Amino acid sequence: MFRNTAKTTVLLAAMGGLIVAIAALLGGGSSGSIMIGAIFAFAFVGWSYWNSGNLALRSAKAQVITEADHPEFYGMIRDLSQRAGLPMPRVAVSPSDQPNAFATGRNPDNAVVCATRGLLQSLTREEIEGVMAHELMHVRHRDILIGSVAAAIATAISAVAQMAMFSAMFSGGRDDRERGNPLGALLVALVAPMAAGLLQMAISRSREFEADRGAADLLRNGEPLARALEKIEVLAAQHPMQVAPAQAQAYIHNPLNEMPKKSGLDVSRLFSTHPATAERIRLLREMTF
Repeated sequence: MFRNTAKTTVLLAAMGGLIVAIAALLGGGSSGSIMIGAIFAFAFVGWSYWNSGNLALRSAKAQVITEADHPEFYGMIRDLSQRAGLPMPRVAVSPSDQPNAFATGRNPDNAVVCATRGLLQSLTREEIEGVMAHELMHVRHRDILIGSVAAAIATAISAVAQMAMFSAMFSGGRDDRERGNPLGALLVALVAPMAAGLLQMAISRSREFEADRGAADLLRNGEPLARALEKIEVLAAQHPMQVAPAQAQAYIHNPLNEMPKKSGLDVSRLFSTHPATAERIRLLREMTF
């Protein structure tokens, strides 16, 4: 838990620093622009801490359910939570036909686990149990705060980058001070989203392996999750999901990925927030209990 708390602190500092750097670049390095960037970074990091979970649910168009809405699925989450020694999280369902799932929230006491309609319809009970055990491991490891805050801040940085692009295109004024820094704005528009993505990628891949391992240990069997990942890998490509790129890292399988290439180098894997599904499946099937 201490390690993930440290990761969260570093992430918040890095994202906040990136926002300050963007403001400084757009403002030509003036003290005023740096101050504005610092105020905005502080305010947005604080907002992200308290509201990033709700942002993820809205992005997925998910609805929180009760036991009366879906007794079997709700009961499964309750049983898994008890076995994992966790408080009962809120349970949500997204209307997407793509089989997928994610967990979000500030901490175990404020967690939400969400499955898509496609996951509940396409997988067996054992496979769904494997997927949701994985998501509950993210809750137990306190990965959810890291991922939720990273997604919220990356979304803000992308918005700032778009504003910078328009600023560079339509900047005007009587002198250089009024025009600001159009070259800096273009640089922000190109580099800021990439920097935010790299920060997300740096914290996401190892979390998936750890959650896979924890889920297999909880169920004393890695096969249900391995089979679920095999199905999700195929079905996800057949059912595209509309999701903000910054939120994609929260899902058990990247909802924006297409089917992997059968041969040759897939350059997109170098920048993916998720490890290769085949590698995850291999490791799950090698586990012994």
